[in-house]
Amino acid sequence: MPAKKKATNTAAAVEVEPEKKTVKKRTAKKTADAKTTAEKTVKKTTVRKTTRKKAEPAVEKLSVQKYKDVINWKKGEAHSWDWLYIEVNAGDLLTELEAGADNMAACVEAIKDCMLEGDYYITEADDASLTVRYYTDNLNEWRRKYSEVNQ
Repeated sequence: MPAKKKATNTAAAVEVEPEKKTVKKRTAKKTADAKTTAEKTVKKTTVRKTTRKKAEPAVEKLSVQKYKDVINWKKGEAHSWDWLYIEVNAGDLLTELEAGADNMAACVEAIKDCMLEGDYYITEADDASLTVRYYTDNLNEWRRKYSEVNQ
């Protein structure tokens, strides 16, 4: 009986060895395939990145209403701090909200539209030098607009 056991063990050893060799060859093929797939993916990704860099997203300009909201918020904040007035410059406001954008017309229109009775121009212009003094001691809704009073 001991001789039969050895024969069985030898046969098992022979069967295991070819399977290991086959597994190693398959792994090597998969690695080679994975490398070529990875190289293709890298090439495609590089092309896509180059294409995306050329197309710059369009920057949306702020609306007049957004500028009005900011100015009214500033007036309310100054009122809560018990400040008598604030001065808003068109160039500074544009730089604060949209640095580098060419949206001066909307900024100037909002500054002029937010003026109430009693507010006045420090520098009257239609460009970045426009400066207005807004009084914040009385921000009631019943106050008339500057354009209604001074036509």
